[in-house]
Amino acid sequence: MPYDPAYPTVCFDEKPKQLIGETRVPCPTMPGQSARYDYEYERNGTCNLFIFFEPLRAWRHVDITDRRTGNDWAYVMKDLVDVYFPDAERIRVVMDNLNTHTIAALYNTFEPAEARRIARKLEIHNTPKHGSWLNMAEIELSVFGRECLNRRIPDVETLKREVAALEAERNAHESTAHWRFTTADARIKLRRLYPSYSE
Repeated sequence: MPYDPAYPTVCFDEKPKQLIGETRVPCPTMPGQSARYDYEYERNGTCNLFIFFEPLRAWRHVDITDRRTGNDWAYVMKDLVDVYFPDAERIRVVMDNLNTHTIAALYNTFEPAEARRIARKLEIHNTPKHGSWLNMAEIELSVFGRECLNRRIPDVETLKREVAALEAERNAHESTAHWRFTTADARIKLRRLYPSYSE
């Protein structure tokens, strides 16, 4: 599918992150040696990462919030419409069926006219139940998990710095997902979701 800036397709997902601090200074690492941490740690709460990933433009953005409520979802959707794609006619958003990912959340958060304005710019496509792996944002979250989230991060400020650095690097290199799941593969693996025609 060719890229159309008026009708971008943006994959969306979220991931909780536990903030963990050290109670002792970790042992310094030597070349060829893995980092070593003490088994004790300090739990500093949790936060949530919302990720937008537009594979055709090789663009991604991560917002970090304290929670993942419907109101938080509504605010990041408003940013998607007003900040990241203000000139788009309609934004196709691919996401899972989480109970906070609803148009109703827009109306619970904003005045009706504002909620309607945002909702009219969104064309939501939900992944099938137990099929969130079909969303390319999960692939991008996996990269963030391996590159910067797979270690102890003590606070939100450090997390924001680390995530912003990786986001900038991946956007600068125009890193994208190489999707190999074809329609033919989907018709086999997801056959219960597709209608079957008999002659």
